[in-house]
Amino acid sequence: MLMKILVLNAGSSSLKYQLFNWDNQQVEAKGNVEKIWIEGSFIKHKNHEGNKSEFPGNLANHREALQKVLEILVNPQHGALERLEDINAVGHRMVHGGEIFKTSALVNAKIMEILHSLIPLAPLHNPANIIGIEAVQEILPWVPNVVVFDTAFFQSMTPEHYLYALPMEYYEKYKIRKYGFHGTSHQYITQRACELLGKDYNTTNIISCHVGNGASIACIQNGKALETSLGFTPLEGLIMGTRCGDIDPAIVPFLIKNEGLSADEIDTILNKKSGVLGLYNGKSSDMRDIEEGYVAGKEPETQILKMYVNRIVRYIGGYAALMNGVEVIVMAAGILERSPLTRALIMKQLERMGASFDETKNDFREQERVITTPESKITVIVVPTDEEYMIAKDTYELVK
Repeated sequence: MLMKILVLNAGSSSLKYQLFNWDNQQVEAKGNVEKIWIEGSFIKHKNHEGNKSEFPGNLANHREALQKVLEILVNPQHGALERLEDINAVGHRMVHGGEIFKTSALVNAKIMEILHSLIPLAPLHNPANIIGIEAVQEILPWVPNVVVFDTAFFQSMTPEHYLYALPMEYYEKYKIRKYGFHGTSHQYITQRACELLGKDYNTTNIISCHVGNGASIACIQNGKALETSLGFTPLEGLIMGTRCGDIDPAIVPFLIKNEGLSADEIDTILNKKSGVLGLYNGKSSDMRDIEEGYVAGKEPETQILKMYVNRIVRYIGGYAALMNGVEVIVMAAGILERSPLTRALIMKQLERMGASFDETKNDFREQERVITTPESKITVIVVPTDEEYMIAKDTYELVK
């Protein structure tokens, strides 16, 4: 049967979408609704021929945004559907599944009840994701919905990897533990890398690097996630665009006492004013600006890029030791897919581990390509991530 799957990623004021024709594995349309709730809403849309269009309009909520998207998808000039009834299923990105969801799930009343109960674990993200589901249920009531969780891939972690050294009562009461995020991306890029390299996913030690504005590193052993850099929230780990990553926890009470800051103000500083943006004195969180300054020999940008790369290398080295060796390192997401410079700086620090860098293969963007020599003990490969494909795949498996 012909299978058309709509993939939705609802943010607090945005709605990303892709329409898959699962029979030929093609994306027939995609786009993003921006500034929902805010004056000046608009939709950027691209059809299967690559033609781009923009649709302005004041969209008061996610229901109105979805309604407008569906109108575009059945528009003879811009869309890819003859009628809405051709949509067979909708897959939704859900940021947090807690300890409950180890796999994706077909939505029903009980699942919705559980999703609402998990809102305290992701108060900024899960409510928007839930609103997206409810909008589909209202407008397309005949269509099955599937939720695909960022955290599910990391539910294979065992207690020695996910517990924090805090009083156990906080885990028992609040489920404070490492959950990990970007799971659909890490799963996709590691499976795709093994497919391209002709390796058995279930017997290969892999380190995956999802490095964009938000970033995480994971290690996969025997086909399962062993560890990951993001933790209870997407704040732990690497230096990110506006997030600090790993810091001494004692800095928080120090700032509260000396700056008179509230918990909310501290949260804003760590999540929205730190990382690259904070190190660059608020000028920019865009790594392209940092790289430009590095190439020009400027001191602030050079220091920032060195810090950024060092944190990535530290995690790679630690995870290699944790698995007693690594065979494949996968690079993905906005920065590592598009930046030959950052890739090269990382590779030069991995040479002593046995990753023999081939600089002649590194001048590219957004391609699937090995950047190590044939003799290299570790194969390093760039694989552009495709989280939407993984959401569509899980959706298909659950509704077929």
